[in-house]
Amino acid sequence: MPAPEDVFLTDDFSALLFNSNNHMARNALLQNLGIAHPVILAPMGGGPSTPELVAAVCNAGGLGSLAAAYLTPAQIIESVRQIRALTSGPFSINLFAGGWQGGTPANAEPMLALLADVHDYLGLEPPTVPPATPDPFPAQFEAVLEARPAAFSFTFGIPSPELLNLARRLDIQSMGTATTLEEARMLAGAGVDAILAQGAEAGAHRGTFAGNFEAAMVPTLRLVRAISDDLRTPVIASGGLMDGKDIAAAMRAGASAAQLGTAFLVCPESGASLPYKQALLAVRSDTTVITRAFSGRPARGLRNEFIDLLEGKEDAILPYPAQNALTRVMRKAAAEQGRQEFLSLWAGQGVTRVREMPAGDLVKKLVAEM
Repeated sequence: MPAPEDVFLTDDFSALLFNSNNHMARNALLQNLGIAHPVILAPMGGGPSTPELVAAVCNAGGLGSLAAAYLTPAQIIESVRQIRALTSGPFSINLFAGGWQGGTPANAEPMLALLADVHDYLGLEPPTVPPATPDPFPAQFEAVLEARPAAFSFTFGIPSPELLNLARRLDIQSMGTATTLEEARMLAGAGVDAILAQGAEAGAHRGTFAGNFEAAMVPTLRLVRAISDDLRTPVIASGGLMDGKDIAAAMRAGASAAQLGTAFLVCPESGASLPYKQALLAVRSDTTVITRAFSGRPARGLRNEFIDLLEGKEDAILPYPAQNALTRVMRKAAAEQGRQEFLSLWAGQGVTRVREMPAGDLVKKLVAEM
């Protein structure tokens, strides 16, 4: 079983970590997580997050993250088994800890009508609203406790104090997502071990849970600075970070580590579909937008025809998770048929700087660039 590389901090990097009390706390975060580098793989649900990608980041001295929000408890346990067969390094498991609206949508007809033509174009049966399902978080969290990863990260809310205490007793570090200083204060009050500061530049779903997401579009470095100045809880920067210089800038702003997602999407270990990877590699300018079109929750991705189709028709979009379940058939068929125009091409600002290389090599390059 491969082990993480034995990598020692350079004198310059050590100085960065130890030149203040806050930097001492940053070094403590890396020690608590058991990682050599302040590089964390963002959890990317819906396919990109594979055991191979998680393990590759772990073996290079970073923290790999398994996106488990769309997995059953059994799938979580099996994915963890596969990760541990590939690495002995610490890793994290991510879940959605809030924002679940499990009822049947009041009026899905407008959305079904909009999707009908797309289904016909893709050769699919007419769309139907999937049945309502209960929030999967409680059962998924039980699987996390059984798996006992080094860390448990979450978004869309805050688990109860009882659940966070259960994780703490098993030495599982908790990391909650904040898009504002207010949310960060709530997470710190709940006793999390680290705060993931999700800036406006971040790809995929916005983690906002306290207030309107439009008011929570704070640039990454500004958010990191505000949280680290206000709280003693270690901060992890997330959003638009693509290279080692970006990571160094985030750490100068007060971050203990950086979480990168888009940068790893085109790695060979990523489970992103081929048309998804091709779309990312073809980008020459930032065409990312925030949309609710695919899932019902605000998320950043490359603009395409489906997003355009729903512009001005936002009232027809169903709440999460109904919209996400309804568009799943379309997205699956689009991936199989290579139709980028109907895929959720989640990506952060900075997507033009993606680099196609093995995940372990990317971690090494990020560290060298710092």
